[in-house]
Amino acid sequence: MFTRMDEIMIEIPEVNKPDPNGAAAVQELLGGKFGEMSTLNNYLYQSFNFRSKEKLKPFYDLVMSITAEELGHVELVSHAINKCLRGSSEYKEPDKTPLETVKDARLSYHYLAGAQGAMPFDSMGNPWTGANVFNSGNLVEDLLHNFFLECGARTHKMKVYEMTDHPAAREVVGFLLVRGGVHVVAYAKALEIATGVNVTKLVPIPNLSNKQFNESRKYEDKGVHTKLYTWSQKDFSAIDQIWKGTHPEDGLELEVIQGAPKGFPIPEAPPVEEEFAPGISAEDFKAIAKRLKMAGNISD
Repeated sequence: MFTRMDEIMIEIPEVNKPDPNGAAAVQELLGGKFGEMSTLNNYLYQSFNFRSKEKLKPFYDLVMSITAEELGHVELVSHAINKCLRGSSEYKEPDKTPLETVKDARLSYHYLAGAQGAMPFDSMGNPWTGANVFNSGNLVEDLLHNFFLECGARTHKMKVYEMTDHPAAREVVGFLLVRGGVHVVAYAKALEIATGVNVTKLVPIPNLSNKQFNESRKYEDKGVHTKLYTWSQKDFSAIDQIWKGTHPEDGLELEVIQGAPKGFPIPEAPPVEEEFAPGISAEDFKAIAKRLKMAGNISD
């Protein structure tokens, strides 16, 4: 089962800087082959289909806990896209062409099929597909695939970081470079325990430290790259048999934390009247409030 909180993992900057094409680039980190929807669903189905979980409990616990974090990563990238799109048009009467400013946006589907919000697509508008999910049932093969997947995701994050300087996008991408790096090392350590091969000698891939990125460096300075969460108050604690020792890049001690990190409030998304969203006028809101009061037997 899953527990959901009305929070996101980090605070995303509020800026008045529309960047529709930046949003299109960030879409790759959501619905691309190496995007967060792919990492989430790879680990989700591997956790559903895991064989001999009692005998291989540390590996099972690892996949389970990382799966839960990936849900939060999908959420974060979606909010980054929303922030990049915000303010890219303004309300006018329909005959005054209020969406003319975005007709040349590289991914116009943000405006045609949604209301300037994230969608489960890659940067070219291709829908995310379950064909991106790999689950062989073989533990070493799946761990090796996950290591490769996280390294590919890291490469794409670096490239998107270099494509847009939008503060919201860079804040999220910088944080995810650090957390994705945790997963790279976690799967490398799992492979070492399963096979005896020191895969951590391969990291970082690409051969560039997260400390080269401003928005990543500040999180590493706080030790975010050394912590792995169970995302459960009582389960999955056996990950401490894998996530232990020191970080292969800077030698800091690794730490397992039972539970989830402290989150931040999910930002309010304002209406976009030219997109008919949410399509509730002030009069409609009053009527809804009145009906809710009646349903709850609440008097003024």
